[in-house]
Amino acid sequence: MTGAYPVLHVGSFGSAGPVRSTRPWARTFRGTPASVPEARRFVAGLLLGCPAREALMTCVTELCANAIAHTGSGNGGVFIVQVDLPRPGVARIAVTDEGGPSLPAAGSGDLMAEGGRGLAMVAACTNRWGYADAHPGRTVWAEACWPVLVPTPDQDTSREPSRRRFPRCSPLPPDDWPAGPAA
Repeated sequence: MTGAYPVLHVGSFGSAGPVRSTRPWARTFRGTPASVPEARRFVAGLLLGCPAREALMTCVTELCANAIAHTGSGNGGVFIVQVDLPRPGVARIAVTDEGGPSLPAAGSGDLMAEGGRGLAMVAACTNRWGYADAHPGRTVWAEACWPVLVPTPDQDTSREPSRRRFPRCSPLPPDDWPAGPAA
């Protein structure tokens, strides 16, 4: 069972005007391992041009795999992937599953352990993550942020064409951003 929803365009991440969906883009997937690459493609298509695209694709892979391995979604159920742009410079992905016996927790990151590193990786490559009950299941989400230019109050950007477009597949900022502090 799947659903199709609006797809973001590259200008959504760098346009001068506010771009906001009225709701997150969402799609339902079967709780099978074959759905994980489908979910990645769904997120990749929505986040074209987003500086946090690769990090969030990694996170959605982990969260979908966890939904299949650790919740009722993997026992003939489904899970839902959502993508949202809550404000400029922020992208959020969320996976809602059918619930399981344990709460999501980042592991210790022990490289010799057989598991338990996935949510630690999600925590490491995003600005914040968390979970919430979504009766009867649970939603696990992750947000990634990047710097955005904020016009000064006296700057009129309404007539300027947008020059702040991101390259299609690059996590790097545009060339016209001011240089950051030296490392």
